[in-house]
Amino acid sequence: MTSLDKPTVDQQGTGGDAADASAATKAALFEAFGGVRGMVETTVPGLVFVAIFTVKRDIHTAAIAALGLSLLMGIARLLRKDTVKHAFSGVFGVAIGAVFAMMTGDAKNFHLPGMLYTLGLAVAYIVTSLVGYPLLGLILGPVFKENLSWRTRNPGRKLAYTKASWAWGLILLAKSAILFPLYWWGDATQLGWVKVALGIPPMLLSVYLTWIFLAKAPPPIDVIAEMEEAERAEKAESSKALS
Repeated sequence: MTSLDKPTVDQQGTGGDAADASAATKAALFEAFGGVRGMVETTVPGLVFVAIFTVKRDIHTAAIAALGLSLLMGIARLLRKDTVKHAFSGVFGVAIGAVFAMMTGDAKNFHLPGMLYTLGLAVAYIVTSLVGYPLLGLILGPVFKENLSWRTRNPGRKLAYTKASWAWGLILLAKSAILFPLYWWGDATQLGWVKVALGIPPMLLSVYLTWIFLAKAPPPIDVIAEMEEAERAEKAESSKALS
């Protein structure tokens, strides 16, 4: 049984166990969302685009530079044997934005796909929380080996996932509420620099709040370990019957 699987009473009674569980939860959260490196990788290509466009006022040069940098970072992740999801998710987003900006001739459109994704994600967090399937639980359940056990067997954990999903949804909605007016009424440079500034802080705040909610929640039920234990017991019973 790992520190994440220990009863809540144990965690409260032993400072070391609670600290271990808290650290494991924090590590799992950062891994699930790409870590600090993932946050930087989603921000730097946009920063390069904005910086080059601000100086040269050339959409094609800025877009190609941002896409090239994103590709290099994706290849670097693959060489380090990181997950394909983390390696290419940023590349696809930058590629769509770069192509859209070059096709329309409007630098603001480099940021539009990411803005629409952020808004859609905010709505998804809120709607899934309202219907009882908080998106954060669906994302993190497999990470903590609890799958969907939190829905029916661990109400305290379901509540934590619901609170965290609401936090993500509202934070991303606030971000969208700042960016979309700039897209409609501001210029490309203003939009770009504000979007870069809002790249990492909202995500750090969301991850921090998620960690706070989960740290106070009951530990996850390791359904994978339960299945393995049941399989071992079944094999032992079969062996006993045969003998």
